[in-house]
Amino acid sequence: MNSQDVRQKYIEFFVKRGHKEIPSAPLVPQNDPTTLFNSSGMQPLVPYLLGEPHPLGKRLVNSQKAIRTQDIEEVGDNRHTTFFEMLGNWSLGDYFKDKQLEYFWQFLTNPNEGLGLAQEKLYVSIFEGNSEVPRDDESFKKWLTLGVPKNHIFEYGVEKNWWSRSGTPDKMPVGEPGGPDSEVFYEFTSIMHDPKFGQKCHPNCDCGRFLEIGNSVFMQYKKLANGKLEELPNKNVDFGGGLERLAAATNDDPDVFKTDLFAILIERIEKSTGKKYAGAQDQLDMRVVADHIKAACFLIADGVIPGNKSQGYILRRLLRRAEVRMRNLEQNTNDQDFAYISEAVFEIYNGVYFTDTSIHEKVKKEIGAEIFKFNRTLGVGLKKLEALKHVDGKAAFDLYQTYGFPWELTVELVTKKGQTVDQTQFKSEFKKHQELSRSAAKGMFKGGLADQSTETTRLHTAHHLLLAALQKNVDSNIKQRGSNITAERLRIDFNCNRALTDDEKKKVEVLINQKIEEKLPVIRVEMKREDAEKLGAQMEFGAKYPETVSIYFVGLNGEIKPEHATPYDYFSAEFCGGPHVTNTSEIGSSGKKFKIVKEESVGSGVRRIKGILV
Repeated sequence: MNSQDVRQKYIEFFVKRGHKEIPSAPLVPQNDPTTLFNSSGMQPLVPYLLGEPHPLGKRLVNSQKAIRTQDIEEVGDNRHTTFFEMLGNWSLGDYFKDKQLEYFWQFLTNPNEGLGLAQEKLYVSIFEGNSEVPRDDESFKKWLTLGVPKNHIFEYGVEKNWWSRSGTPDKMPVGEPGGPDSEVFYEFTSIMHDPKFGQKCHPNCDCGRFLEIGNSVFMQYKKLANGKLEELPNKNVDFGGGLERLAAATNDDPDVFKTDLFAILIERIEKSTGKKYAGAQDQLDMRVVADHIKAACFLIADGVIPGNKSQGYILRRLLRRAEVRMRNLEQNTNDQDFAYISEAVFEIYNGVYFTDTSIHEKVKKEIGAEIFKFNRTLGVGLKKLEALKHVDGKAAFDLYQTYGFPWELTVELVTKKGQTVDQTQFKSEFKKHQELSRSAAKGMFKGGLADQSTETTRLHTAHHLLLAALQKNVDSNIKQRGSNITAERLRIDFNCNRALTDDEKKKVEVLINQKIEEKLPVIRVEMKREDAEKLGAQMEFGAKYPETVSIYFVGLNGEIKPEHATPYDYFSAEFCGGPHVTNTSEIGSSGKKFKIVKEESVGSGVRRIKGILV
């Protein structure tokens, strides 16, 4: 069974059971500044998991593109990838544990509607409970009734069987939803347990015998300001199963890089380098190249370009790591090798993603340009390295930080000189850098739209006013290219080939504050996507929308029905999931005014505005 079959069967299985298919959101979150990427299927659905009604109802299903940057260093084994697809289904206050576990078990084991996996190779885990949340007895009993033997059911604590975007309950920010989960694992009997990972093997053992293939999260709780957990009024189900891992299970082979989602990529790397996918080091290098190039293709297609900050920095890091690994496989790499490998990504996802063929050349061009820059940077780093009589861990880190000179390459070249590098010192310097980066990130992403705070909600609605004001005062063709909204400020990226004049910025501010003073109503309307497009509602860049959508109108003429509205009948209309104020006067609470504090370029043809309420 190939990945297309797995994806299609999953969607069809849940659609048949009353779920509505929703499109994958872009990799870069449009209205969630708490994270750089969508790393799970639930992330774009946070407003609905917290209670806002979804326009398509209470049962949803999709395959969501995802990036997890914490897995970058783990890529190289047979199961971790930075880019993956998460198959997901959700119940928003509808069915709960009983139905969910039954549905997923049927999908895994039914040979007609599902994957037909052997039941004896499936193991499950449940939450063992703690002082605040009881043991998940309901899931335990359900698994038994489904025929799972007692010795195939394992219990773990919050580190393994609790899920929120932030981790364990103590790490959850105020307002964050989370809850106990129940995971399903596939056993690869061909792999013998390695005693170095413990005397006894179990589903969460790191020896590689077991692979997690699905996680049913029961969203029961929300974090309160006092640190405690409060039960949500509507209990939700959030399921996620990695497509790559499910495909590996159907192959009964633990190596996800042998699935059709990577096979062509690996073949092209073999042809480019003359090496074979065999031997620990060559396999590791090929896995890193394949994963990182695939992730880079998807990021560029979703509007990310290599840079030194945020998403651009991650993309740059992925491409540079790929180049270093290619150098391990062949001495003389070039951008044509990477173009050849990138084309395999388009082939793998033919008919699913990259359907706009014009994006293919853009992706290859960006990758080629970055590889060229990096090779030039490596030349500078090599001269610096040659000039050093002795390379300690700090010098190695300075080369890495300043010139992007990889640690692996430093070690290789220094070893040829008959010297060694203190890796402990390098790691210490790297850790300091990480801590500084995390501190900066916390300041950058403090608050966040997901917390539903009053301040963030006001700025979210002000963001709508800002986009409309830019279109009316600068250029009617302006479209949003990204956003980042915290409790302290908003940020919008938009297409524009020049800097705004002082007069234009002033006019934008005046118009926004005028609309705040006019006390315009803000209303949410559900309508058909094609009707929303006809009336001129603004859409997020790169986003795909279901047939029924949620539109937020600012200042809609009360005598006009939303579906009959024209741009003359409202100030702003956007595809959006909330939350928002109900009247623009709330934005100007306590006499606050909107002010643009910065306007700058962030790339070719893209400008950025930061605004605050003062």
